[in-house]
Amino acid sequence: MVRAMIRKAQSKPPAQSEPAAASKRSAPKRDASDMDLDDRRILNVIQTRFPLTDEPFKAIGDELGLTEEGVLRRIGELKRKHVVRQISAIFDTRRLGYTTCLVAMAFDPERLHKSALLINRHPGVSHNYAREGHYFNLWFTLAVPPMESLEGTIKEMAQRTEALECRLLPVIRFFKIGVNFDMVKEEGAAVSYDPDNPNWNRAEKVTPFDVEAVLELQEDIALESRPFDVIAQRLHLTNRELFDIANGLQQRGLMRRFSAVLHHRRAGFKFNAMSVWRVPETANSAEVGRALAKSKWVTHCYERPTYPDWPYSHFAMIHATTQEKCEEIAKEMSQECGVSDYMLLFSTREYKKTRVRYFV
Repeated sequence: MVRAMIRKAQSKPPAQSEPAAASKRSAPKRDASDMDLDDRRILNVIQTRFPLTDEPFKAIGDELGLTEEGVLRRIGELKRKHVVRQISAIFDTRRLGYTTCLVAMAFDPERLHKSALLINRHPGVSHNYAREGHYFNLWFTLAVPPMESLEGTIKEMAQRTEALECRLLPVIRFFKIGVNFDMVKEEGAAVSYDPDNPNWNRAEKVTPFDVEAVLELQEDIALESRPFDVIAQRLHLTNRELFDIANGLQQRGLMRRFSAVLHHRRAGFKFNAMSVWRVPETANSAEVGRALAKSKWVTHCYERPTYPDWPYSHFAMIHATTQEKCEEIAKEMSQECGVSDYMLLFSTREYKKTRVRYFV
């Protein structure tokens, strides 16, 4: 009865205080439609392989036939427009010893907004979205440091926000992670992934100096000619030593890469759908996951636990320029993986999207 009431309420148009949903009804007004080809070429470089060198913006300019000043000016404008969120190191939460989980909560629509803002206060919440299409209408990721209880934290959150239901959805098997878009072609870009890596969920021993390096490298770099000088100085290192340490963190699996993170909607990829797949018991779950992960439009792909009221085991995040494109991609993925029972949960509001700040 309660779920029927919630679904009925969710079918109503959003309240005037809520921003318009990212669906066929409307789209964000601010976008990157005024970006030129050089802007897009710069974005392709900085989101995949930002150069760890003394003068990185000059290196980008040399590669693209632009001046250092021009690259700095363009990235500054892209940050002002919130197309570029941040340029810094991206670390692996689990390898640093943190416990992380996707959480699904159900709220009365009248309480959803206030509850989402309360959840945002936790520093370990990095992504928090309202999504339409199911009884569970708020989805967020939470990471907690060693010695802190993930389950206890989520239970307290559910009680404080008066959630109707709560489900913990930790990763069982990892198939793909890599947010990367070809800004020139305006399509998803293929990225490498290793679903058979046995160490994906194993914490690495972290030294006190590793912690110091993480604290520095996770912060947004300054838009100046030599942004790494001040970081190296704070760590009492030369720039060359700093770059060697960063490369070492990457080789150990603690750091995924050093790159820019884009605001997908303002970069032109205005629609994202969390596609969830009900994989039959007779199917090979690993093969299904690999097939879903093949799509260049998929940025994240995982297998997660199921519940009696949540039978969907495989999650694949789809980003595209239109809702119709998301739906078209999902149909192609369905044919590829052989699973026809799936849903697309489109985000209606982004309450929070940031990087976890470690050891703070």
